[in-house]
Amino acid sequence: MPEQPKARRAPAGSERKRDADRSRERILDAALVEFGEHGYAGARIGAIARRAGVNQQLISYYFGGKEGLHRALTDRWRAMSARLSPPDAPLSEVVAAFAHVGEAQRHWVRLLVWQTLGGQREEGAADFRKSMVDELRRRQEAGEIGADLDPAYVMLALFGAALAPTLLADYAEDFTGLPADSPELFERYRDQLSRIVERLK
Repeated sequence: MPEQPKARRAPAGSERKRDADRSRERILDAALVEFGEHGYAGARIGAIARRAGVNQQLISYYFGGKEGLHRALTDRWRAMSARLSPPDAPLSEVVAAFAHVGEAQRHWVRLLVWQTLGGQREEGAADFRKSMVDELRRRQEAGEIGADLDPAYVMLALFGAALAPTLLADYAEDFTGLPADSPELFERYRDQLSRIVERLK
C-alpha cells in the first residue's frame, strides 16, 4: 500500500510572526533601494513588490501604501541613527559610524538627498533634528567640543562631512587619488574625520 502523504502542518503563531517580520523587512529593503534610486515621486509600489519578491497587495496590508512605506523607512532610519550614536560613545566614533553608513548603505544617502531636493519633510523631522543638536549640546557640556562652538552649526557641518564621500564622489576621487568606491578611501576618510572631530575640543 503506498505511503500516504503527510498532512502539512499549519505554521504556529510564532512562525507566522517570523514570516511576517521577514516579509516586512524584505519590503523595506526593496523600498529603500527604490526610493533611493527614484525618490518618493518616482518610486513605484509594483517595482518594490518585484524587488522584494512579494505580492503588491502585501505592501498595502503591512504599510497601507506608498506613504506608509516611506514613513516606515523614516522610522527605520531614526532607529538606526539611535543605534549609531549611543550617548557613551565618543563623538569621533559616532561621526565615523555615520560615514560608514554612507559607504555601506548608499541608498540611505540617496534617499536623504531626494528628500532634501524635493523639499519633503517627514512628520516629526524638525523635532528629531533638534534632538540631535540637543545631544551635541550635551556632549559640549561634557567637554567633547569647544565651549566657543555653536552645536547647531557643528551638527550641520558634521552631518555633511559624514555624507561627503558619497555625495561628492568625483571630488573625493580627485582630491585623494583613490577610486570613489574603494574601501581604502572610506577607511582613510573615517580615520581622518575622527581625528578632525577630536580636534573640536
